Amino acid sequence: MMPPPPFAVGLGYDVHQFADGRPLILCGVEFDEPFGLLGHSDADVPLHALCDALLGAAGLRDIGHYFPNTGDEWKDADSRDLLRNVRSKLRDLRWQVGNVDLTIIAEKPKISSRVEDMRANIADDLSINISRVSIKATTNETMGFVGRGEGIAAMATALIWKPE
Repeated sequence: MMPPPPFAVGLGYDVHQFADGRPLILCGVEFDEPFGLLGHSDADVPLHALCDALLGAAGLRDIGHYFPNTGDEWKDADSRDLLRNVRSKLRDLRWQVGNVDLTIIAEKPKISSRVEDMRANIADDLSINISRVSIKATTNETMGFVGRGEGIAAMATALIWKPE
């Protein structure tokens, strides 16, 4: 039997609907909007997708397993804390993060002016160079719940590796 390869790739997806009276936080950056996202934690959609991508790459269970929405422990949690917790799980298994790539799908808000702050947060939380963090945004061309402006979706891909 061959040993497992030193690289692994994971894919993550998350979605949250808009809710009044909550802050809108994406990749740890708060946007000045009159609405936020509904969720048990801070509902940071791209970071939740990224956590799932990293966990999946390592062959671990999904974000809901480690941070369940059924109790008070993770109520209103900062998703950057969740991401750092995932990074710790990977380190315990000797995995290092190679690079991450996120796509945020939203009709609103426009995020281009905040992308560098978002990239810096992720790079800091994963202890990687900012050049290894990509964040892109697109709309859903007015189709579906995202296109109607009812919420935000995000997809993430992560490459992790184990040193020999």
